[in-house]
Amino acid sequence: MNIVYAGNRRVFDGLLISILSLIKVNYEPLKIYVLTMDLSHLDKDYVSIPQSDLDFIEKEMKKVNPESRIFRIDVREVFDSKLANCKNLANRYTPYALLRLLLGEIDEIPEKVLYLDTDTVVNKNLSELYSMDIEKYEYAAAKDRYGRFFFNPWYCNTGVLLLNMKMIRKTGLFSKVIDLLNTKKVFLSDQTGINKMTRRKKIIQRRFNEQKEVKPDTVIRHFSMQFRVFPKFHFVNVKPWDIERVHSVYHCHDFDDLLNQYQTLKKLKGEISV
Repeated sequence: MNIVYAGNRRVFDGLLISILSLIKVNYEPLKIYVLTMDLSHLDKDYVSIPQSDLDFIEKEMKKVNPESRIFRIDVREVFDSKLANCKNLANRYTPYALLRLLLGEIDEIPEKVLYLDTDTVVNKNLSELYSMDIEKYEYAAAKDRYGRFFFNPWYCNTGVLLLNMKMIRKTGLFSKVIDLLNTKKVFLSDQTGINKMTRRKKIIQRRFNEQKEVKPDTVIRHFSMQFRVFPKFHFVNVKPWDIERVHSVYHCHDFDDLLNQYQTLKKLKGEISV
């Protein structure tokens, strides 16, 4: 099973939690590709994920299956050639959200991969999702909780994407999105761009990208931004590593064992860090 994540050093907590949840319910060999780069000239926090962080996570992966591997891919060079002057670099998300658009330019990426945001938590085995036939589609994705009302009924959330890279490279989907984002300011940038430029996508059930709360059939819980209308309209953006607010705001205790494991490993990493 091939999995892709992207981000800078600050996504370590989310990456660790997401991968721990993945190996808790998936025992087969995993190949995880992590896209990263240094953009500290734009923001001091935009530092690439160090190999040592990934080595730390890989040790946990190998406890479940010794054949599992994690690969760090520095995409700075291809980013500079494709997105350095993008009109959507400054928005509510970091430039690292755009990195999935570079997958077609990276030779190491296999023809079929599952892209996951680092605020996703896997709740059930992914074999049903990963084994879906997407040969005739660019990707498979679930509808966005809000976008299906505000944009169009087929607007998908891109935090969980089962990607047919062979088809995407053939149709030039990601290249088209890059061209759009380089020339025009777009709301929700890459997500809207992907939805706009897609030729053919497979709509999958919400349980594969549950954006509200864990249900009995939830496969992946995506801690994406939500909004509330009472007592007044406001946004709620609680991430898995903010454990106190996961409990107090979402009243979610479905992942307490996992989050306890995460906290234990964080302490261990602090003790062994140089």
